[in-house]
Amino acid sequence: MELAIKYFTIFGGLEEKIDTSIPLKELIKITILNKYDYFRKEINYLIGGYSVDYAILTGIALGDRKTTTAFKRAHVSFDEGMKCAESLIEKGIIEIESSQYFILNKRNENKTAKRFYFTSPFVRFWFGFISPIYKGIKEGNFEEFNTRFDNHINEFSKFIFEELSLIFLQNYFIEDGIKLIGKFWNNEVEIDIVAKTSSNKLIVANCKDTNNKIKKNELSKLISNCDALDVSADILVLFSKNGFSNELKSMKNENLKLFTPKHLKLLVNKKNVN
Repeated sequence: MELAIKYFTIFGGLEEKIDTSIPLKELIKITILNKYDYFRKEINYLIGGYSVDYAILTGIALGDRKTTTAFKRAHVSFDEGMKCAESLIEKGIIEIESSQYFILNKRNENKTAKRFYFTSPFVRFWFGFISPIYKGIKEGNFEEFNTRFDNHINEFSKFIFEELSLIFLQNYFIEDGIKLIGKFWNNEVEIDIVAKTSSNKLIVANCKDTNNKIKKNELSKLISNCDALDVSADILVLFSKNGFSNELKSMKNENLKLFTPKHLKLLVNKKNVN
């Protein structure tokens, strides 16, 4: 499942059969880099030729997805940026989300603090790794791409891991189903997933897409963030790409749930993986 997530981060949304037995970078070269001209035409057809749109999409793909960050990277004003973003939303290329203050029963401190996200993992990958350095790729020189990919793919893949984890929770809690779910952030605190069940239980979750096992300190950070917001979570959840320390696993109970990529098989077979 971990392998499937890694490949989905890049190829999700492509209408092509993906062979996961081929090493990832080699498959990228075969499927995308060697077909740069074809995909460039497809992207141009999808988005149009307005260069500011390309700059904004690159800003979203490479940054924290906040509106202000994306527009700053694109060197456009907020008003011009939002006008372009509205057009991209109408085309179905991106969506916009707000911090879920409501779920935590908090007042929205900054109603303009919104984030964008791509509807297609592949299009996000294109604007994160291909479009900004297209000249070398177009000429068949992939050295800069390889360096960029090696340096940023782990950080880049965290968003997809979060999105799949969010969908997983919606399918995992069946008896007391999820009625509200989203993400929370303000100027000081960020929680990857916040949710309310039908019985009004509050769930908070963080996702760690790292090469190391998660230790108890990550649980402490999640609790500390709740304390900073003055909220009391009924269920704490941690998702880890590479598992948990023995100390943390020994603490697992009905109020602390620990999940790894193998649990996300639920999204494929709709069966609970314990």
